[in-house]
Amino acid sequence: MKMFEFMAKDIFRAAGLPVPRGRVARTPDEAAAAAAEIGPVAIKSQVLAGGRGKAGGIKFADTPDEARARAAELLGSEIQGYRVEQVLVEEKLKIDGELYVSVTVDAATRRPLIMASRHGGVNIEEVPERDIVRRHVDITWGLYPYAARAVASRLELPAGLARQFTDILVTLYDLFRRYDAELVEINPLVISGDRLIAADGRFNVDDDALFRHEDLPRVSEATPLEQRVREIGLSYVELDGDIAVMANGAGITMATIDALAAYGGRAMNFLDAGGGAAAEPMAQAIGVLVSTNPKAILINIFGGITRCDDVARAILTVKERQGIPVPLVVRLVGTNEEEGVRMLQEAGIQAYRSMDEAAAKVVELAKGGR
Repeated sequence: MKMFEFMAKDIFRAAGLPVPRGRVARTPDEAAAAAAEIGPVAIKSQVLAGGRGKAGGIKFADTPDEARARAAELLGSEIQGYRVEQVLVEEKLKIDGELYVSVTVDAATRRPLIMASRHGGVNIEEVPERDIVRRHVDITWGLYPYAARAVASRLELPAGLARQFTDILVTLYDLFRRYDAELVEINPLVISGDRLIAADGRFNVDDDALFRHEDLPRVSEATPLEQRVREIGLSYVELDGDIAVMANGAGITMATIDALAAYGGRAMNFLDAGGGAAAEPMAQAIGVLVSTNPKAILINIFGGITRCDDVARAILTVKERQGIPVPLVVRLVGTNEEEGVRMLQEAGIQAYRSMDEAAAKVVELAKGGR
């Protein structure tokens, strides 16, 4: 689960980390009121995506009237594909330098990994490897101050800033462990005179650990359509193509999307019906696909736990309830295959055995073929 910047900073503030003064605003008038209290401000779009500055999602204002105008420009706009529904109005910092620091999970070593750099304010992927300090942490012992000081030393910070950096890094690691985080990041960690200040913050928590943290806010990245399908109990992600897809299993769904691309088509969604989904949830999900008005629909089932006759029953239920007004291509192989194919054939629907053949056919139909 990703948190908005202001949520991350609330956690940082509660832990004693230095963050700018700021308030969340959901209207231009609220932004103006915040600026009247704070003074010159940065107005920052609250979206779950990086690169806001480059995308025009951060603006500055010296007066309340300017803050109102800048907030009006941002609220309701779209940044990196996300609609801006709130902004963080935050004191404008004097910036003498920018650092990067984070604690994340190194999947290769299965240990926490500290990353730090003198080059903050940009994506860490853009920083040359030689300019990044990396240090793994033994999960049994945790991060001791001497290890944090070693990181600060490699950044060649002056003594006063090095002491602050050490305290900040130890606290970041404590938050990382306390909240079962996948990533805790400050970018940039601003040098402002003789102080270090967390000018931005990211805080991503392992979804499977949320039950242990009732005190944390809940944030969903799902669109209304994605949430609708997830409530059925299936996995769904919107994409930017025009061919609706359903398959049974994450791997086969990804393979289906790749097969469409290989034949010149584009999937408009990722819909994993999983293993053993009953006919009714599948029917509801297929009904959702029909409602998205695709150019064609591809259902790709390799039945193991999933029974092909249940899939056929789901398709026929949708055909009877709401109709399927777009081309439908079905690939059906596996458990109860013969029964499923027979049911579809009686309804005038052909079932393919080859995924490649089905993918090629649905791309042809989506492009206006017959």
